[in-house]
Amino acid sequence: MNPQDAGTSTLWGQAPCPALVADTAGGIVALNDAAAALFPGAEPGDWLEDTAPHWLSDAHQQLSGTAPTAPGGLFAHGLLGDRSFEARATHATDGEVVWWLLDDTERHVAEQTLRQERERTALLADASSVLLSSLDLQRCMEVTAQMASTHLADAALVIGPAQRRRHPVTYCCRGGPVTQARLDIEPAVLPGLVEALQGFPPVPSRWTDPAEVPDWAIPDGFTGPVGAVSITPLPGHGVPAGAIVLLRGGRTTGFSESEDVFARLFAARAGAALSAARMYAEQADITSKLMRELLPPGLRRVHGVEYAGGYRASVQTERIGGDFYDVHPGYDEDHESLAVLGDVCGKGLEAAVLTGKIRNTLQALLPLAQDHAQVLQLLNDALLASHHTRFATLVLASVLRRGSTVRLRLTSAGHPAPLVVRTDGTVEAAPTRGSLVGVLPRLTSQTATVELRPGETCLMFSDGITEARGGPLGDELFGDDRLRRTLTECAGMPAESVVERVQMLSSEWVGAGRHDDMAVLAITAPRTTHLSAVNGHTRGRFTR
Repeated sequence: MNPQDAGTSTLWGQAPCPALVADTAGGIVALNDAAAALFPGAEPGDWLEDTAPHWLSDAHQQLSGTAPTAPGGLFAHGLLGDRSFEARATHATDGEVVWWLLDDTERHVAEQTLRQERERTALLADASSVLLSSLDLQRCMEVTAQMASTHLADAALVIGPAQRRRHPVTYCCRGGPVTQARLDIEPAVLPGLVEALQGFPPVPSRWTDPAEVPDWAIPDGFTGPVGAVSITPLPGHGVPAGAIVLLRGGRTTGFSESEDVFARLFAARAGAALSAARMYAEQADITSKLMRELLPPGLRRVHGVEYAGGYRASVQTERIGGDFYDVHPGYDEDHESLAVLGDVCGKGLEAAVLTGKIRNTLQALLPLAQDHAQVLQLLNDALLASHHTRFATLVLASVLRRGSTVRLRLTSAGHPAPLVVRTDGTVEAAPTRGSLVGVLPRLTSQTATVELRPGETCLMFSDGITEARGGPLGDELFGDDRLRRTLTECAGMPAESVVERVQMLSSEWVGAGRHDDMAVLAITAPRTTHLSAVNGHTRGRFTR
């Protein structure tokens, strides 16, 4: 091929892309004006390996002697200075090869940018998935620091908002373990950290002097001096979730503008996860504190009288409901203790809220506990004045021990009458009754006095026990008669044993079926203070 032939020289010389012709030995036969500008000083007769980059001369050596190929069928790729070129070869009829050099720098940069953005998009999606998979705040901080040190920098710090003047800080170096600490630090010593913790937009990383990074901000295992630092806020739901500090070693390049933008995108996802985890932790703490006030109390012996209670909510996944019981100890053994068991209309959290209000109201009315009718009337007035439309039933029991007997004053307000279990197994219903609380302006009630001898028990219970449906066919009520027979078998048992027996049989009766809230409260006159053996062989006896 001779580009200098008539009719081709003009087109050859004005070709927009560089082109050169080389023979099978690797010598340059001809080159156009664009190729001469690309390879200054190159002339026909020069060797290709002395003029062109090695990737082009190597490709020519591999191509020489092969069969002719259609245009565009063979190519090589490499750099010339800071530009990227693709060289495509065509065979001439005389064995020479024409190399057409196409500048694909923009395409190469675009492909690299697209590939990088795809990787970053995949990383952001993975970060969202991993971070939002846990609502544990410490775990979220660990994952954030670990992912940031792996994909964004050589080391990362996640700094949370101050709690009692101490900031939770999570450290991680690339490939190293995650460590956590609570530090009393001064954020102002690291420029940009105060603003990041307050949620202000970050300053460009190039404005931050790496020499100003304090020692506490450099994690153990970070090698070399800090070469670049980036401080980015972690935006939360309405309030800042903290800040993330990215560090790179002195021998690495700083953070580019696109890396700063990507760090902000990562921080937005991490901040959302941390904020959600922090809100969940705060809500769980609030719920736990409120739950403690709504849960039935643990009971014990008070002023020589045994108390035991049991509660089962209507829904297995809930711990509270509309039934409740309380025991308010008297000032001393000469003052009555007040035991209460009640049932609020409804189930679940709404009923539990009203339960809490009733319990607090009764707590405030303790100084008037000697007059059951007055207490119930005041409670009735309070419920009628509230926005609730629910009513409640109650049993009040004033308890006082005198010698070996226990005297009870029992008052029912629309509630099933308490049952008294005598030592011989006889079960009696206390003669007390009354109207519902929170329905009518005037509440009526009748108080009964009962005495318990040693070993006898008074059982207060909610209708969830007697109205529990189950049995062999699944639709039969547990009923009053079955409860009485159960209590007959419990004659002489301690209060805790009576409660366990009633709960066990009623739970077995309903099985996995639906049921109402079930609450029981047992008050037992203890047999004596201790058990003595007669001779070491026969059964012991209760002393008086």
